[in-house]
Amino acid sequence: MILAGDIGGTKTVLAFFDKNNGGAPVCIKEQLFYSQEYRTFDEVLATFIAPGDSIDSACFGIAGPVIGQRCQMTNLSWLIDGAMLGVKLGTAKVKLLNDLEAMAIGMLYLPENDWVELNPNAAKQAGNIAVIAAGTGLGEAILYWDGNRHHPIATEGGHCDFAPQNEQQDRLLVYLRSLYPDHVSTERIVSGMGFGHLYDFLLKDGFAPPCPDVPEIKSGIDRNPVISKLGVNGDDALCAEAVRLYVELYGAEAGNLALKSLALGGVFIGGGIAPKILPALKTGGFLHAFLNKGRYSALLEKIPVKLSLNQRTPLLGALHYFSQH
Repeated sequence: MILAGDIGGTKTVLAFFDKNNGGAPVCIKEQLFYSQEYRTFDEVLATFIAPGDSIDSACFGIAGPVIGQRCQMTNLSWLIDGAMLGVKLGTAKVKLLNDLEAMAIGMLYLPENDWVELNPNAAKQAGNIAVIAAGTGLGEAILYWDGNRHHPIATEGGHCDFAPQNEQQDRLLVYLRSLYPDHVSTERIVSGMGFGHLYDFLLKDGFAPPCPDVPEIKSGIDRNPVISKLGVNGDDALCAEAVRLYVELYGAEAGNLALKSLALGGVFIGGGIAPKILPALKTGGFLHAFLNKGRYSALLEKIPVKLSLNQRTPLLGALHYFSQH
């Protein structure tokens, strides 16, 4: 059997696949785990794998940098070691991938009905593909085109510096420096935590009165999904502006990644947040910020900007890794 995993700071999904008579993979078992409830990844494996399960290969997409087939996760205390997993699972075919690297591979296997195109002027063309995904953190990857096929390249681009583009964003950077004096990365605002940061900034900036439906910081309740839902629905002015600004910042960073990777083949958007705020992403603010690159706006105008509706893409990438290599 093939063991595939999508290991995140919030959720971990493991699945067993086998091949049918035609050689196509078929899911035998799949289970979701809430990562924070487990001290180590070994505890998750012990829950999922039954005695007698025979594993031919295992591949895991992990939310964190994979160096020398070891990963200290970014938003979780787990340390995952590929060599030790090979011993534990009884197979030499074990591969650790960055979660966005796995997502990028998985996106190559998605059908057209799993996509929403955000650029009405998109033209299909061969070339590199950029992958960006806001979720618990901000993940970025590249699919390098060698003229025949794409190869995934992991990055930690979400942790690069946040660069403001207008006066409101200038004030936002000043505010964020009060919270993170050493370094303000784009992940601080384009990720799950971003809605709360943007809401608090706009409140301090005097944009609108506080929303009575948004819990206070000290309540311990996750305010981010509340803010995003109220904002997308237009139920509160402050939340709506937080979502508008979030979309603008997301689009700007997607455009930055497209330029850095020369992603003529397209920009693929993954992660759990984008489908939930899809109406806001389709209003035009995302695409405007994506294209707003001065002399290089014309280069970006024809690039496909496609949003994936399939939340299993990292799992699919882990599943298909060994068939590609």
